[in-house]
Amino acid sequence: MLGIQQKITKTSGIILLLIITILGAGCKRKGIVAHNGPKDLISFKSIQGITYTEVARRMKNGLSFNEYGYQLEPQWKMSFISDDSTRIYSPIKKQLINFPLSRGYDSIFNTARTWLKVRKMNKDSMVIEILKYKDELIDVTGAKVYMVFYADNYIKNTLHSDSTILRRPSHSDTAYISKLVSKANSNYEKAFSARQPVQIISKSSMIRVEQRKTEPTMENNFDTSDDYLDPTFDIVINKAYRDFYYSFSMYVDDKGNMIYERPLVPFTDEGFKIAYIKESQDIMNTYFKYFFKIIPGSTLGMPHTSIISIQVRGVTTAPKTAKKTAAN
Repeated sequence: MLGIQQKITKTSGIILLLIITILGAGCKRKGIVAHNGPKDLISFKSIQGITYTEVARRMKNGLSFNEYGYQLEPQWKMSFISDDSTRIYSPIKKQLINFPLSRGYDSIFNTARTWLKVRKMNKDSMVIEILKYKDELIDVTGAKVYMVFYADNYIKNTLHSDSTILRRPSHSDTAYISKLVSKANSNYEKAFSARQPVQIISKSSMIRVEQRKTEPTMENNFDTSDDYLDPTFDIVINKAYRDFYYSFSMYVDDKGNMIYERPLVPFTDEGFKIAYIKESQDIMNTYFKYFFKIIPGSTLGMPHTSIISIQVRGVTTAPKTAKKTAAN
């Protein structure tokens, strides 16, 4: 749900945050420290019942795209039911879901399996910073990713707008992506992830192509960012000249041309590696070239070079088809 900013690595400056649980949980446990009482806990009473919509998610530099082409998308719609619960809209389930809320010191709180810090809060808007978290450690210096919320009433009656318009990429985002596109299209090694990924369309009934899709669940925190950053295609070629299986990555440029990047399997024998690369390149330059229609990836409407992963299997037999019955 929050995308790549939740794929955390431990960095310097990470300190142990001793979690302050919901008021009333006074027993001391491992990893929890005392504080100066409720005055240190942020209260949401002043904004309870107000529904806020996230209109922007940006890094410290004000951009919503990073150097890899990944876009931080505003997705949340939330309200605070009380000081110990929130209601957040799930774009996957298309409904509002209640989550418990735990408050910590220094305006830090946890909800929807995410540690957050309030930077600004009033009845019209909120700015909330996403915090890094791993192995019961929280980096209170933050991931430097900020969620900007406007109250729905403020959007409608003051701004006279809607969330679709407010969520559009900024002029700075467009200018930044334009520079990345120019670099990637002049040097394929500068490729970056496409917001609208490459499309591979089979022109033969003997070849099946399917792009892998991550199922968003509570377990993966609704994170499907791998589908964006590393589009992976499973390809089955029936009636191939022999049985084979290859795994490799390739560049697809802004014209739909393919350039082999590297194999995606380990090797212990250099001779086998050389043969593997040659054979998988031959598959790309024959089957892929003649039996696929390839549409390049693009970001903000600008086609550009990006990298995709391929898992291709060749089978010498034809695909099985259902037998017709007498009734048919």
